[in-house]
Amino acid sequence: MQWTPIGSEPLPPPLPPTRVDFSGDRTEFRKMVTKGAMLELITFGFYRFWLVTDIRRHLWANTAIDGDAAEYTGRAKELLVGFLFALAILVPIYLAYFLIGIEFERWQGFASTPLFIGFYAFGQFAIFRARRYRLTRTVWRGVRFWMDGSGWAYSFRAMAWGLLVLLTLGLALPWRAAALERYKMQHSHYGDLRGDFEGDGWTFFKRAWWLWLLSPIALLIFPLAPFFYAEFKAREWRWWLDGIRIGGVSLSSDLPHDAFYGLYWKVIGWWTLLSMAFAAYLGGSALLVVQLSGVPAEQVFGSDNAARSIPMVVMMVIGYLALALAINIVMRVYLQRDLWAKVLETVEVHDIAAAADVRGSGQLASALGEGFADGLDVAGF
Repeated sequence: MQWTPIGSEPLPPPLPPTRVDFSGDRTEFRKMVTKGAMLELITFGFYRFWLVTDIRRHLWANTAIDGDAAEYTGRAKELLVGFLFALAILVPIYLAYFLIGIEFERWQGFASTPLFIGFYAFGQFAIFRARRYRLTRTVWRGVRFWMDGSGWAYSFRAMAWGLLVLLTLGLALPWRAAALERYKMQHSHYGDLRGDFEGDGWTFFKRAWWLWLLSPIALLIFPLAPFFYAEFKAREWRWWLDGIRIGGVSLSSDLPHDAFYGLYWKVIGWWTLLSMAFAAYLGGSALLVVQLSGVPAEQVFGSDNAARSIPMVVMMVIGYLALALAINIVMRVYLQRDLWAKVLETVEVHDIAAAADVRGSGQLASALGEGFADGLDVAGF
């Protein structure tokens, strides 16, 4: 018989990291966004609340961690009501901004700059509150994510860091990203587990400093711009994923630096092709109007013959709406669904057992924050 002192038993080896699986069907997603885009057109854009909800449910439900998929519980009516409430607040502000801005600029150039700054601050507040809404509508293994913290405190930090980025000509951008992400993650929770962000600005800077240095060249030479932006976003995604912590759970990613080259160039290719088709459509429409009217083109489209140019205007509007519809579908397929899938296939979750005994906590957040973000055109996904 051998005696083993208490506490001297060997520790079990750590569990291997867990992969994140995405099983969403691309054809199903494309059909969903195509139908949704058409309904957006018919409803003058109001269907987008239902479409965004369907997209989130599709992506969340097909994203599985350790065999269990996430669930998005948000409702389109919440987004619509939140948007209408936000609109009731924003429309008078927009009107006052417009009138005051005109009056101020009459007396002194750039006098309306404080109003622009105010809207920027309000936009940052909306971004924070929209994130809170989306987080409280995300459930995994029956436990809800949630978020506390102050939207105005986040806005103040974003403003201060934004000023520093401006003064340093963009050099401080990595430190701004780290500080703001740390504030958001430290106020994010999964049940009773608190989030954190361990990424730092110096690490991000070392990965992307040369992109900052060469960015003026990319702005002058257009074919380089998509490569630079795709390179920057891939490095940013990997840095962000490596820094996320929720309790004892951490993430890591081996996303390659060229992961998004194909996606962005496909979007540009589709954009070019659709623009050429739109130009051909306008040319064909103009030719058709001239032939049917039997009047020379300079008379049909002359400023003194507005009545005969109405059919051409109608056809132009139809063509423009079709172009916007097609580009909307392309953007959502490539830069939402495909980007989501490409990122997730590189993600590993470490110490997932730390989330095994989590207890539910937190309260649901209002959709007003996302309504503000939508109204200010700063809504994230």
